Amino acid sequence: MIVSLVIKKSRCWINTKESLLVLLGMLTAFGPFVTDMYLPSLPSMAQYFHTSSSLVQLGLTTSMIGLAVGQIIFGPISDRYGRRPLLVSAMLLFVVSTILCLFSPTIYIFVTLRLIQGIAGAGGIVISRSVATDRFNGKDLTKVLAIIGAINGIAPVMAPVLGGLLTDSVGWKGIFLVLLLLGCILLVGSILFQETLPFSERSDVKLVDTFRSFKVIIRNPMYICFVLQMAFAQGVLFGNIASSPFIIQQHYEFSPFSFSVIFGINALAIGIAAALSAKFKTPEKGTLIGCIGMCIFSILECVALFTNCTFWIYETLLFLLLFFMGMTFTTSTALAMESERQNAGAASALLGAVCFAIGGLVSPIVGLGNIMSSTGIVFVISSFCSLSCVLFYFRQKNVRKA
Repeated sequence: MIVSLVIKKSRCWINTKESLLVLLGMLTAFGPFVTDMYLPSLPSMAQYFHTSSSLVQLGLTTSMIGLAVGQIIFGPISDRYGRRPLLVSAMLLFVVSTILCLFSPTIYIFVTLRLIQGIAGAGGIVISRSVATDRFNGKDLTKVLAIIGAINGIAPVMAPVLGGLLTDSVGWKGIFLVLLLLGCILLVGSILFQETLPFSERSDVKLVDTFRSFKVIIRNPMYICFVLQMAFAQGVLFGNIASSPFIIQQHYEFSPFSFSVIFGINALAIGIAAALSAKFKTPEKGTLIGCIGMCIFSILECVALFTNCTFWIYETLLFLLLFFMGMTFTTSTALAMESERQNAGAASALLGAVCFAIGGLVSPIVGLGNIMSSTGIVFVISSFCSLSCVLFYFRQKNVRKA
């Protein structure tokens, strides 16, 4: 009797507007916490598993691939079967995979479990956006999405800082214990969560037909141009995420906590640039300038890394590189989504999936050979590929005008 009363009161509390916002914010922050929180412990994990930096970085790769694949899987399925069952399943899968990560006997098992962990985390990310759309509309929806976006902007800064503190005190397993605790809290919240998509509003289209909308959007050249531009820009971002723990801690001999503070400062550069990008007259101009800036500073950073520069030269050039990269994030996303407004759900899922997939491919590459030189090369190639996509768009636009 007492237990059922507690559950009933808890269910009423979790479904109030304020509590739901907390739950949605925690779910949307899942991606940065899954990928960024254990970054300061990457060097120590290489020693723990007696393996190379490239293999340890592969765990970052598989988690990002999981975050990419999971969004495409959970989004359409939740439209058909409801948000709550999929959310509970995702959180349960996350808890189980995190427990298994803690007891991984080899790096290969750990890397495989990180894939599963990423897929589970993606469920929380994509369903949180769907729940917000189900529950709110008009100005309320705009406010909710703004709050979720703010949390998602803070999470990449906070995750590595917290990870740096834990690495110094309890090591990488302590970080995964925190992730486990977070997963358990969200699992309880998901169980108490009230379904926001009633049976009458669920899709009655077969799952195979639901996924066919992807065929439509990939035939849109404007959409593909800006998705690829965004994805290659993410190549710069994830190249930095995978390499900076080793460059800053091992080459420049900073502590894990110092690394996390530096990482947080660089993350702020991305956020500031994303906010300033709205000042451009057109998003196309903002994207072009951002890509040109990326190319210039990626070349300078590459030369600096090849010549074994001082830390402050490395950090200054990296800050500016990430600033121009961040400038393209908001504008290219807006351009891609605007070009496929009629298929917004599928367009959003594919955009996120391609970006995480590129990031997953880039991460282990920076660990091959000399990490200083390989990181510089990844920065240059990713930046020029990103610029090429934008230039192709302008060329096609001019051809259509002619």
